[in-house]
Amino acid sequence: MSNHNPENHLIISCAVIGAEVSEAVYPHIPRNPEELVESAVAAVAAGASIIHLHVRDDNNLPTQSVERFALVSKKIKERCDCIVQFSTGGAAGTPVDLRCAPLVLRPEMATLSLGTMNFGDGIFENSEQTIKSIAKSIVENGVLPELEIFDFGMLETAWRYLAKGIIPAKFHMDFVLGVPGGMSGTISNLVTLASNLHPEQSWSVAGIGRFQLPLTMCAIAMNGHVRVGIEDNVYYRKGEFAKSNAQFVERVARLSKEANRPVADVKTARKILGLK
Repeated sequence: MSNHNPENHLIISCAVIGAEVSEAVYPHIPRNPEELVESAVAAVAAGASIIHLHVRDDNNLPTQSVERFALVSKKIKERCDCIVQFSTGGAAGTPVDLRCAPLVLRPEMATLSLGTMNFGDGIFENSEQTIKSIAKSIVENGVLPELEIFDFGMLETAWRYLAKGIIPAKFHMDFVLGVPGGMSGTISNLVTLASNLHPEQSWSVAGIGRFQLPLTMCAIAMNGHVRVGIEDNVYYRKGEFAKSNAQFVERVARLSKEANRPVADVKTARKILGLK
């Protein structure tokens, strides 16, 4: 493919904080909205075009507060142009009405997980009614969904729900691999999942922990896209904490350049995803 073809460009998404990572686990975690914004802006400067956003309250605990999502996303957009993607996952146990609440802010993208699963020692609940509720809110607010696929059963659920009209026909797909309780982050698993997509369907992979780097390299080679960030992995290499989200993004940008896949700027990412 030509380097001038936007379809060859690599979209880098950065998951800057998540709901599960604590300061006890990772000493460099953003501790307030200002630090979260700084981390997101630095990731965009390094090459990320999508910021996958969770937010925290004043005690640095995960929250689905509309006001906190509004504050953080507004400050990010004031500092840089990027696609802000809201998480509708919340933390384990968050009621569905709270998970949907920030969508009234009409972000460009939001996540939609397609099944209940064991998530480490917790349970990530996504019943059919929960999925219907979140999908309805996504459609009503004109948001592009990113379907979060943690195992092959969720991929087959996507096709079933598409046929029923439960989820929108237009979406981006993200394979989240390596979560204890979900599909392992092996290259063969990624190939299996991606091979069941329509050739024109955009997709990315988020490798959890030690799976992040090998799956990143594999996705680059497969013409997929990549999600990195401290939500998914706090180690830059074994035994060495990442200094920042930007450090992860910088590595992906270097690998992509070596593979002759230019990193997508925000305008190109929007074109690939079909966003206005």
